[in-house]
Amino acid sequence: MQARIYQRPQNAMQSGKARTDQWVLDFVPAEAKKPDPLMGWAGSGDTQQQVQLSFESCEAAQAYADKYGIDVLVHKTPSHTLKIQAYADNFK
Repeated sequence: MQARIYQRPQNAMQSGKARTDQWVLDFVPAEAKKPDPLMGWAGSGDTQQQVQLSFESCEAAQAYADKYGIDVLVHKTPSHTLKIQAYADNFK
């Protein structure tokens, strides 16, 4: 059983930063999704895809994975650098 640990990204539709400090552990899909013959919806027999656990730190998520023998891949969050400039700089 494999899982990914990553920091929750900022919502692209809003400027708020709620829940961006949380770390998420979710499982890698074990099988591909296939269309249902009757309705055409994508589905699979893998129920681990529905599980998503939140943690306050990356270390807590790794400790949980170690405790239950889950093989994890940690995705580190790249650092953000802001370019601070004034509106007047557009007219120089």
